[in-house]
Amino acid sequence: MSNTVLLNNVDHADLKVSTARGEAFGDGVNQAVVVPTEFLELQREFPILLKKDPAGVYQAVVLLGFDSGENLYLDGDRWVSSYIPAILARGPFTIRMASQEDQAQSEPMINIDLDHPAVGDEIGVPLFLKHGGNSPYLEHVAGILRRLHAGVEVRKPLFAALEKFNLIEPVNIEGEFGEGMTFSIPGFSAVSIERLNELDAEALHQLNRAGYLYAAYMMVASLNNISRLIQMKARKVAAQSSGGSG
Repeated sequence: MSNTVLLNNVDHADLKVSTARGEAFGDGVNQAVVVPTEFLELQREFPILLKKDPAGVYQAVVLLGFDSGENLYLDGDRWVSSYIPAILARGPFTIRMASQEDQAQSEPMINIDLDHPAVGDEIGVPLFLKHGGNSPYLEHVAGILRRLHAGVEVRKPLFAALEKFNLIEPVNIEGEFGEGMTFSIPGFSAVSIERLNELDAEALHQLNRAGYLYAAYMMVASLNNISRLIQMKARKVAAQSSGGSG
């Protein structure tokens, strides 16, 4: 259960948020939903895949591990990647979309989950400055939330365009980690480089004009990280095997 409220500098003047990472703070997941506005950073380190939600709508996700709750990019309380997916980096914060009576708001408002393990009054960094104004940390969080908000706005038309031009194909992630351990992960899709290369000039122009061609190539480029993830898992399995035999 969460206890989500609208963040304000009166009720939450003394509130602090821990910037620690780890499973206790929600990082122990094997995949995370991502948005197009972070594809450039993501494609350097994570495989960006597509998966349909229960309503049958495509969402972009990055694969972080192979077992339930396994995040291979997490080493104890430290991420080994240079970038953390925004939905995890945001911590206890979410965006409240402006309602009809809130249309005067220049941007979505920030909510905070008061029951999140990172939130407290004693340990962590302050959200507001002593004499008023947002702390540098809260400004950093606001930037993450703005990126998420912008990405949510873009993803539906982007994925619709990818479907329109038949660029999405199912992909079965399979292989072995060594020691005879094989794996197969169904249910994901990806952008097909073959179909992308077969598009005619008009289709490429439409995608490029809308800003979607760049995102499609970022998704394709990211698929090289699947082999990297397999290697990370193989090293983990080898280390566990070595430790167990010692």
